Amino acid sequence: MLRVMTWNIRTGGRDRGGSDRWDLLVEVITAQAPDVLALQELRGFDRGGLLAEVAGRVGMTPHLARSCFGQPVAVLVRPPLRVVAAGSLRRPFHHAAARVVVATSAGPLTVLGTHLYPYSGGRRRMEVDWLVAALRRAQGPLTLVAGDLNSLDPTVDHTARLAGMPALYRRRHLRRGGGAVDTRVVARLLAAGLVDLWPSAAAGAPEADGRTVPTRFGGAEFAGMRLDYLFGTPALAERVRDCRVIRGGAADTASDHYPLLADLDLDPAPR
Repeated sequence: MLRVMTWNIRTGGRDRGGSDRWDLLVEVITAQAPDVLALQELRGFDRGGLLAEVAGRVGMTPHLARSCFGQPVAVLVRPPLRVVAAGSLRRPFHHAAARVVVATSAGPLTVLGTHLYPYSGGRRRMEVDWLVAALRRAQGPLTLVAGDLNSLDPTVDHTARLAGMPALYRRRHLRRGGGAVDTRVVARLLAAGLVDLWPSAAAGAPEADGRTVPTRFGGAEFAGMRLDYLFGTPALAERVRDCRVIRGGAADTASDHYPLLADLDLDPAPR
């Protein structure tokens, strides 16, 4: 069984006052023991050896994608899972997108870890097109898109929830002009043939179970939303055995996002 997880750890796990949340982050990651971990908001992790230090504490090997304008992202891999290719998507994402290919018992698994633009649906729509183009270049039928997409699910009515948000934050999720809820990123990935892994694994569960923000740590810009996603190709979705949001304990205060985790019926390829 292969375990994959995505998590926005908020400003590199360090708060404005200088205190850090790394012990809490390590506690959650260690408890869940993902084999593949997509991390977002890695402020400061691209210098001073910080990424290697934190990755070492959880027994994983990091692959960083540096940011043009925002914060880096990374995909971490746990041995004995073997990385056969790694790099960044060469597009001007506001944050970044990492591409890592690992060898599994069913062939190569391509993982695209990303964090899409938070402030404008139009910019997010452009970034998701770059992701879809990368999907078309993936090797084999197994591909996973993991990350904070800052986008809402088109299958859910968000009207009441958004109405209660301050206008500054509400407009991040509205289309320019008419004020319709902007769900184009998720709709684009679905139209590209990907499967949203959480509802596919949690059929019949209340929508609230899939919400990844906010935690007890806070997050004034959130209103009980699902912004963090795992999307897979149909061949990968067939192998999902569980998908859940990790709540409780250290996860309640380690970040303003909860981690999202899935178990896949895959094993590392034999050497």
